[in-house]
Amino acid sequence: MGERVVDGDWKPTSPSNGERTVVLLGRTGNGKSATGNSILGRKAFKASAGSSGVTKTCEMKTTVLKDGQVVNVIDTPGLFDLSAGSEFVGKEIVKCLGMAKDGIHAFLVVFSVTNRFSQEEETAVHRLPNLFGKNVFDYMIVVFTGGDDLEDHEKTLEDFLGHECPKPLKEILQLCDNRCVLFDNKTKDEAKGTEQVRQLLSLVNSVIVQNGGQPYTDELKRGATELRDKKAEVDSLKEYSKREISKLMGQMQESYEDRIKRMAEMVFFMLHVLASKYDMHMCSSIKSGNHFSNCVIKKCL
Repeated sequence: MGERVVDGDWKPTSPSNGERTVVLLGRTGNGKSATGNSILGRKAFKASAGSSGVTKTCEMKTTVLKDGQVVNVIDTPGLFDLSAGSEFVGKEIVKCLGMAKDGIHAFLVVFSVTNRFSQEEETAVHRLPNLFGKNVFDYMIVVFTGGDDLEDHEKTLEDFLGHECPKPLKEILQLCDNRCVLFDNKTKDEAKGTEQVRQLLSLVNSVIVQNGGQPYTDELKRGATELRDKKAEVDSLKEYSKREISKLMGQMQESYEDRIKRMAEMVFFMLHVLASKYDMHMCSSIKSGNHFSNCVIKKCL
């Protein structure tokens, strides 16, 4: 798609070539990694069409577009999945923030037009401020995958949003001022692939403008920066032994990670509570004579 692959430490020589860092979030199976590959113009992330996640930890890949703009893409494991433990989520958030050294320009929340929008996803999105900070929605863009499926059925994204999109998902779109884009991650049409990336980066640029030209650096990101600065300061203390310096650095890291772990635990507690309430509601409906899927019926028996 016209991009040139570069090493992650490469920096643009021209100040006019803005660097953009985006983070992919979403449920396993929605196409996060495939979307990252479409943005990068190459198969940089391992992707799978199944519900079993391929991405096991945060990864960042970089490309340079034809206009010289550097794009960093951070792929994350299924942080929206109930199967992911709070300690794991906390560590991955720390890693993600550490990769985005100069801030995050957009959070790309990925949904699939072919997968059922779940209550689990709804709750996870509404809890993003607990994980990343209160202003996260100001930097959020929704990416819908499955553009090929809509095209096969001669439908547009507008058709989906108007007739098939569930109300909770529409409410999520309102949280980010309806910033959304449709991706076809299976297309072999280079022009189509380039255009969908252009539309996405146009939204990213509009997010930056609306936020005063500043990337997203919330209190957790500032905490990570402070942690790096303190580590550098401790590392320069010649009067301390290497063992003492290592101990001090470990204590600071544990303090920061513990803060994020507590926040993640709170979010996952809420997810499990809501999931339990949803199951109870489904079982009650079945007993009253309504019909649901076999998987729900088995869970109630």
